[in-house]
Amino acid sequence: MLGKTAGGLFWMFRYLERSENTARLLDAGFRIALTRSTAAENEWASVVATAGVTQAYTEKYDQYVARNVIDFLLRDKSNSSSVMSVIEGARNNARLVRTALTREVWEATNECYITLKDLLSHPISERDLPETLNTIRQQSALVRGALHGTMLRNDIFDFARLGTFLERADNTARILDVKYYVLLPSASFVGSSLDNVQWESILRSVSAQRAYRWLNPGDINPMGIAEFLILDRRLPRSLVFCYAKIVDNLGYLEEDYGLRLDCHDMAIPILNRLKESTINSIFDEGLHEFITAFIRDNMALGSQVQQDYRFIG
Repeated sequence: MLGKTAGGLFWMFRYLERSENTARLLDAGFRIALTRSTAAENEWASVVATAGVTQAYTEKYDQYVARNVIDFLLRDKSNSSSVMSVIEGARNNARLVRTALTREVWEATNECYITLKDLLSHPISERDLPETLNTIRQQSALVRGALHGTMLRNDIFDFARLGTFLERADNTARILDVKYYVLLPSASFVGSSLDNVQWESILRSVSAQRAYRWLNPGDINPMGIAEFLILDRRLPRSLVFCYAKIVDNLGYLEEDYGLRLDCHDMAIPILNRLKESTINSIFDEGLHEFITAFIRDNMALGSQVQQDYRFIG
């Protein structure tokens, strides 16, 4: 496969995943801000920081208020990571690789773009935010469903999934980090009803609240939730689940092309570290330190995949 095609698939699905992840991050911030109305500005600042767009935001706004953050992360075309920007990027990449996609995947992507362009054509109020975020998540899921239901399991599929899971792992890690390292107002709140409400909000933001309660009825605690989001191999948004899929798809590419590259050797130690870790060892090391190292390694792997398969993001 040409590097240009591989890159188009990789970034198409990375952008689609990012649109959903931004919606999930806003949802987490919005819910937590509701529980801490007196410190809402800090919550919105942490959402912007987690999205990695603090510098761009502060160049435009001098306060972290809900309407500005919501508009910047959803609609602002000057923000390259806004939902509208990445959905347009996903559609442009889909057009670039149109012949590699089934008709269903292309139509779902195009419909996603048209729907969200119309939805985000005007500022979104806090009252309308939950419904808007739900629509963004649904549109991303429709494209993903079309991919699973109609595409051959070949190198096209593998590059699409690599983009998806690299982006998803980054998002889960950042949501965990912003909760534990930034959002928690004081060590005195650990284990309190406020702390538990915030952790439940994080579970909801990654669609994992019901699954967690199935496995842990009546038991909401930060360590258990962190373990679930990092180490549970059954949860589609956990770090270890994402890396198991990344290693699988890189392995399929190695088989297809008969070529082992540096990215293959980089991915396996990351997965092994996750598999060998326990939640106690992670907390002993420091959750923030563990997550920071993971985000750094995940970004490095993404760059190595692009270099090895000769495409540029």
